[in-house]
Amino acid sequence: MEPGRLEKFPSPGRGSGLRALKRARPGELLYRAEPFACTVTKQRLGGVCERCLRRNERLLRCSQCKIARYCDTRCQKEAWQEHKRECKCLKSIEPNFPPDSVRLVGRIVFKLVTACPSEKLYSFSDLQSNIEELSEEMKEGLRHLAQTLQLYLRVEIQDAFQLLPCLFENLPIG
Repeated sequence: MEPGRLEKFPSPGRGSGLRALKRARPGELLYRAEPFACTVTKQRLGGVCERCLRRNERLLRCSQCKIARYCDTRCQKEAWQEHKRECKCLKSIEPNFPPDSVRLVGRIVFKLVTACPSEKLYSFSDLQSNIEELSEEMKEGLRHLAQTLQLYLRVEIQDAFQLLPCLFENLPIG
């Protein structure tokens, strides 16, 4: 963030906000950042590069999982550090395929574990919970996604429930 242009602020009941401190011109770029994590949706797989997210009809396919696709060898090499753990997970659940949300959370988990393998994952514990506001049907859907995430991650992280207790603490799974 450019100092003096934008400000992060707490927004009660909504989390964090971002506001401009100076008047901006229409179309002016205020902020640019690489996403912490992203994933190509299942419906777009095969037509979008996993690294740069450009659409392309002629993409290189990961030789391991056969799912991830890349513009060229440069994009593939740049993505490998982040893709290699996901690659093992994708291969381990063949012929099944995880929901987009599970794949995205898996990428977030891998990034956090790689960044701080022996430290507490403060990023998760800093999140605000809204579990008490969810219907029983929504809670049941989240329980199912949590179980799917556990199965998906098991080849790389044997017990995601112990690694990320704050993610699962309000979702009794059993």
